[in-house]
Amino acid sequence: MPNNIKQLLKQLLVLFCLYSLLRIVFLLSNYTYFSQSNNIDLLLSFISGIRFDASAIAFTNGLVIILLIIPTKLYQTNWYQTIVRVIFLTINIPFIILNCSDIIYFRFTLKRATSDAFKLAAVGDDFKNSLPQFIKDYWNIVLIGVMIIILFVRFYNWTVTSSDYVIAKGNVVVKFAALVLIVLLTVLAARGGFQLRPLSIINASECSTPANAPLVLNTTFTLIKSYGKNELINSKYFDDKTRHELFNPIHIKLDKDSFQKKNVVIIILESFSKEYVSGMNPYEGYTPFLDSLIRESLVFTNGFANGKKSIEAIPAILAGIPALMDEPLITSIYSGNKYCGIAEVLKKEGGYNTSFFHGGTNGTMGFEAFTKSIGFENYYGRKEYNNEKDYDGHWGIFDEPFFQYFAKTINVDKEPFLSCIFSISSHHPYTIPEKYTSIFKKGNLPIHQSIRYTDYSLRRFFETSSKMPWFDNTLFIITADHTFDSEFASYQTPVGKYRVPIIIYQHNSSLKGKIDYAVQHIDILPTILDYLHYNKPYFAMGTSMLDSGCEHFSINFLNGIYQLISKDYSLQFDGNKTISLNDYKTDTLMKVNLMSSKTTLKDSLERKLKAMIQEYNQDMISNKFYLPVH
Repeated sequence: MPNNIKQLLKQLLVLFCLYSLLRIVFLLSNYTYFSQSNNIDLLLSFISGIRFDASAIAFTNGLVIILLIIPTKLYQTNWYQTIVRVIFLTINIPFIILNCSDIIYFRFTLKRATSDAFKLAAVGDDFKNSLPQFIKDYWNIVLIGVMIIILFVRFYNWTVTSSDYVIAKGNVVVKFAALVLIVLLTVLAARGGFQLRPLSIINASECSTPANAPLVLNTTFTLIKSYGKNELINSKYFDDKTRHELFNPIHIKLDKDSFQKKNVVIIILESFSKEYVSGMNPYEGYTPFLDSLIRESLVFTNGFANGKKSIEAIPAILAGIPALMDEPLITSIYSGNKYCGIAEVLKKEGGYNTSFFHGGTNGTMGFEAFTKSIGFENYYGRKEYNNEKDYDGHWGIFDEPFFQYFAKTINVDKEPFLSCIFSISSHHPYTIPEKYTSIFKKGNLPIHQSIRYTDYSLRRFFETSSKMPWFDNTLFIITADHTFDSEFASYQTPVGKYRVPIIIYQHNSSLKGKIDYAVQHIDILPTILDYLHYNKPYFAMGTSMLDSGCEHFSINFLNGIYQLISKDYSLQFDGNKTISLNDYKTDTLMKVNLMSSKTTLKDSLERKLKAMIQEYNQDMISNKFYLPVH
């Protein structure tokens, strides 16, 4: 065999071993997220992953392959081999770093990184400011990455057949035929096989269980496949009449009562999974104040976030826009569309003063620009707070002082007002003021101590605001942006990983009790309008949580899989077909797939979900995600 072909085969072997090693490290570092999978599923994920590795390797190393198979005497020169070496290492080492980084990033998003991660890193200074802390906290992953790179470089020397780089002589026709064959095999590997369409991220869910899709994939593949893929597909499952019979986002409610100009305060708590809240679980949690407030509130025990990122929560909560595409709306090509958020509606209907508070550095995640685009007049961030003594050193202003600033600032606003605050202290690295480190006990997860601190900050906010004249006339809605680390298996399922508290409170009101039907972030906008007796048409994909007569649901999208939660069931759909139907209430770990035994239910939920997807995609593409506010 010619030495150049031997060198190519050895380099490919090294690359395949490299990606398998990275997958092993990914699994071991994030085993809790895959602990519900049996050994057969895990083995199948690894075997299936080879196909995705082959595609990634073919895409990234195509130039190296060509340089090694061209029948030329240049192969025998040192300078030519140096060029091959430099290209090989320069291409692959950055992807080793990205795959290692994704071991940590996955814990925040529950999916392999896609090209939107670079856009998120470029928004504001958060990435630059938090990088040193991430390196410090996850030094073990950094060390593993360095060791893998060292091994990778050393193994490159083994791939070179000999110091004189001899290339075998032979028939020109045979050499050309071999060249064509290798090129064809490279193209075949890049597209992932002989199937009609090239391999894509969504195919990973077909190779194992949907929950194991991130394990099947590699970060190199997901970055390549998502690059430049910013546009939604104009899905056409139904004609317009049928689609609107199945799902219609236009709300028309003829309310005889006059519009109530009550103040509205929306509190979004960073990473406050339902799992952490004692009052919503049969065990002791980390939120004594929130537990006490729950006893005086209307509590939705089956509440869900519509996304897995903070940047996805803001559009869902404040403008009723679920995260049904790979890229967050705020950084997507649709960010400039017209959206009718709750601020614009209340400002035009009731003359509301509107404000948004986030203690982070101004510009973080595009919050300031987006909230202003949907009608919030005033933005208060770290710059407006203007006291660096309360800066946590990473993300922004500590929760306790910023919540006090929030209460005092809205106290001078003219009523009625709509104001939203987004906490930050329960975000990695979970920094709390030094004076509280001995007061708030640590829990089983690193986030638990900061959850206790934010709960205390919330208590102090209510103590302050309850003495202010606007308090009794204010509707409070409390929720979390998304979930985070979990220690219980039921919160690690496709349904459990979206469970957040959704609580409505008004002092001395009838808003008390617990409701068990499924509700979601995009329901908050119609709920507020319903409570205030807004009686004009408006656009919203969600429904009022106060309307017990309508069909309630929750919708999510992750790793190319849509999930519809309705009543006791959850349906997972890959855009073409249903892949799972579960009774998530009785089968809490979602082990039993009911697709074959409940075909009528499966078909009904699938049709509704298709109508939602079609509505979302078409309205987003055509910029019709709103009705004019009169």
